[in-house]
Amino acid sequence: MKFCFVFGTRPEVIKIAPVYLYFKKTGEKVLSVATAQHREMMDMMVDVFKMQPDYDLNIMSHNQSLNRIVALIMEKLEPIFIKEKPDIVFVQGDTTTAFTSALCAFHLSIPVAHIEAGLRSGNLFDPFPEELNRKLIDVTSSYMFAPTKRAMQNLLSEGIEKKRIFVVGNTVVDALQLIKRKLDLTSLRKDIVNFDKYILLTLHRRENIGERMRSILRAVASFAKENKIEVIFPVHKNPKVREIVNQEVGSCENFRLIEPVDYFHFLSLLDGAKFVVTDSGGIQEEAPSFGKFVVVTRETTERPELIESNMGILAGTCYEKVYAALAKANGITLNDIANPFGDGKASQRIHKIVRGDKP
Repeated sequence: MKFCFVFGTRPEVIKIAPVYLYFKKTGEKVLSVATAQHREMMDMMVDVFKMQPDYDLNIMSHNQSLNRIVALIMEKLEPIFIKEKPDIVFVQGDTTTAFTSALCAFHLSIPVAHIEAGLRSGNLFDPFPEELNRKLIDVTSSYMFAPTKRAMQNLLSEGIEKKRIFVVGNTVVDALQLIKRKLDLTSLRKDIVNFDKYILLTLHRRENIGERMRSILRAVASFAKENKIEVIFPVHKNPKVREIVNQEVGSCENFRLIEPVDYFHFLSLLDGAKFVVTDSGGIQEEAPSFGKFVVVTRETTERPELIESNMGILAGTCYEKVYAALAKANGITLNDIANPFGDGKASQRIHKIVRGDKP
């Protein structure tokens, strides 16, 4: 069998890498295709996991629209699928790359395997366009690898056949365990910070750009100043995000604005943070592996397991609620709470399933 893995963004590479590398280690015939939907961020992760793509569509352009991304991927990916004839196409998550690749494979009658299936916020426009993307990917998929039982229930409630759904855990836990075994994160962190007490902040969600992001930043700035705590903020490459960040906190003494760092250095920052403030979906899954409480600066989350396990709080985006969530997080210490997202064996389970063995 030939297995094709398609990715285009930083989180896709992180969560596909352990599966791809496990398949490769077991002697399977694997093929990788990069769309480069996010060029620089994706390249960082490709270098980290040493998985140079067999094909690079190189689609990224300045101020690219979603429709343009879809059109370019469809145009460039179809001839690759026709030439290579993969038996299964793997996509991950809910990006425009994942959705378009799944649709392209479906049009060519190639089975689709969806890593991280079944996540739902219940609001089609939040996160946008991810909520629609993941629903459409699941409809086209022959294999849905749900990270949790909650995700499986989401799929069953939508009428999807149970025989197509497999609860395997989240592959990000596989990736983190692999990295933690190999690296000294404390030493890596010293390359960036020389102090111990800090909050790690990330913001980039498309639906937050604008007044929501300004409110979040103002709340974090007020809290950091009043509590005399530093904020480490790797600022996303999106020029719209950078404009808002520079206007709101560019001159704040408590903020250390840095360029996006490679994944290993990011994990070192996560490992050393007092707690995390983020609108990222992936970081909501990564933080539990480091025992870090998460303030989720979004109106919805498709990862309710984080909140239900008392490892995070859904703060919303208005100033008052974000500030209150920060105050709560500042007094929380997490002790021996099981990771709600998996045990690090998702890749092995996925391999057994597609090879027809019992997981």
